[in-house]
Formats: sequence, structure tokens, C-alpha cells
Amino acid sequence: RGHAHSVEVWDQDELVGGLYGLAMGRLFFGESMFSRADNASKVGFATLVNYLTEWGFVLIDCQMPTQHLSSFGARSISRQAFADYLRRHLDQPTDADWSSRRV
Repeated sequence: RGHAHSVEVWDQDELVGGLYGLAMGRLFFGESMFSRADNASKVGFATLVNYLTEWGFVLIDCQMPTQHLSSFGARSISRQAFADYLRRHLDQPTDADWSSRRV
């Protein structure tokens, strides 16, 4: 039903950060982020947000509120609001092009 995707942040030949999650419909469910260099996961997350917005995604489920994610504008929503997002957008098509690319 969904597909797992990763965003990798490289400094030359060294993987310095990234994240992965599951895309289902117009929703992205973030699973984990990591950083081996200052702000590397932020770069990956910001890049992902730009693409997801362009492709018509309406929600990124970050699972747990953190100060790190709040710095991007993340906010908590009620269980009912989350269920409404699932009902309305889980099976909606997107214009997502997940082909490998470098930014």
C-alpha cells in the first residue's frame, strides 16, 4: 500500500545525515532521523518538506513532538484530526517522483 523512502545527506563521500519514512497517499510517516554533522538531518528534512509540498502531500506524521521538529513549524494535532487526515488522504494519488536525485 505504501512505499518506504530515504533522504540522505552527503558531504563529499561521507553520509552525514538523513531520514526515512513511509509514503501512503498524500501522507508521509516519518520513522527516524539521524545526524553525524551539525544540521545535517535538518537539511534532509527541509529538502523532503519542499518536495512533499510540491507533490501535494498534506501531512508529515513526525510521531513525537520535539523541539527540533517544532523549529520547522511542526505542531501536534488531536487524535480525531489525525484520523480525519487518514480518512481523507490515505488513498489519494500524488504527483510524487521518488526517482533518485541529487540536490
